[in-house]
Formats: sequence, structure tokens, C-alpha cells
Amino acid sequence: MSRTLIVADDLRVRTLGSDDVQDLCRWLSDPAVLEFYEGRDRPLDPETARRCYLSKQGSPVSGCIVEWHGRPVGFAQFYPLDAAERTALGYPPAEPVFGMDQFIGEPACWNQGIGTRLVAAMVEYLRSVQGAGRVVVDPRIDNPRAIRCYEKSGFRKLRILPGHEMHEGRLRDCWLMECMSQDR
Repeated sequence: MSRTLIVADDLRVRTLGSDDVQDLCRWLSDPAVLEFYEGRDRPLDPETARRCYLSKQGSPVSGCIVEWHGRPVGFAQFYPLDAAERTALGYPPAEPVFGMDQFIGEPACWNQGIGTRLVAAMVEYLRSVQGAGRVVVDPRIDNPRAIRCYEKSGFRKLRILPGHEMHEGRLRDCWLMECMSQDR
């Protein structure tokens, strides 16, 4: 069975496997990455990686590895928002809304357009394969690189979510950003 979900030129997204724990731990122990994802106070160890990223049996969250030119460079995950989450964000309970999160874990690969290509490919996959009508992301307001990446990929800011994410011991504000089917 193929683990590949997306192929877009030199970008490939495949499902996460136990052989990816070492890369996840390396990326999520790097202070440069943790400044924007998870937090520098939360470096990842192998046991936690297996529990939090690989033990998703029955979970609606799909974890993936991002490859660039055949080399693992990042992580992505996507999930349908449940009815309570949709209602809390102001969406009709039955509307197919998906959330996604991702990071490029190799700082040497930052600022090369890989994230923008990844986000665009993920949105297309969620629409065409998963049936998403809307895709939402919630970057922290102090992460302008991520916000710009999402905007270049067709997302628009809807509103600030106050105290939405715990990061480095403090609740941080995030943007609710959305990409609708007719946006692209």
C-alpha cells in the first residue's frame, strides 16, 4: 500500500510512519523550529513522538511527512473539524471544514517557497480528495512568515482568536484564516 498522498513536482507528502520518529525528534528539538511550532520549552523525545504523533489509531488527525527532492524536510497534519469545533468557529455544523498544520523542520529549507507549495498542494488535496469546502489554519499573530505563506496560498484573515494557543507558557493570540473553494 502506497503511503504517498500528494506529489507536486519535487514535493511529496506521505503518511507518517514509525521510521519518521528520528526526523520528528530532530526537528522538534531544534530551537529555531520550536520558536514557531510547539515551543522551545517542549523539545520532543522518541517516546513522546510515538505517543503523540504515531498513536493516532481511530483519530481523525492524519499526520504526514513532507519530502522535498526525495528528502524529509517537514511535517503536516490535517483533520476534519468536528461539529463542536465548527460551531465554535462560526461554521454550520454540517459543513465540511478541514484544519491543517504544518512546518518545514529544516531551517536551511526556509524562505525557498517550499511551505507555500506545500500549503497549496495540501489545500488542493483536501478539496479534491477529502471533500473540504473550506480549509482553516490558526497561525499565531507573531508568526508573519507563516501568515504570508498562507496568504500567498489563498487564505484570508477572518478574525483574531484571543488566547488560542499555549506557547512557551503563555496563551497566545492566533489568526483564524480560511481558504474557501471559490478563493482559488
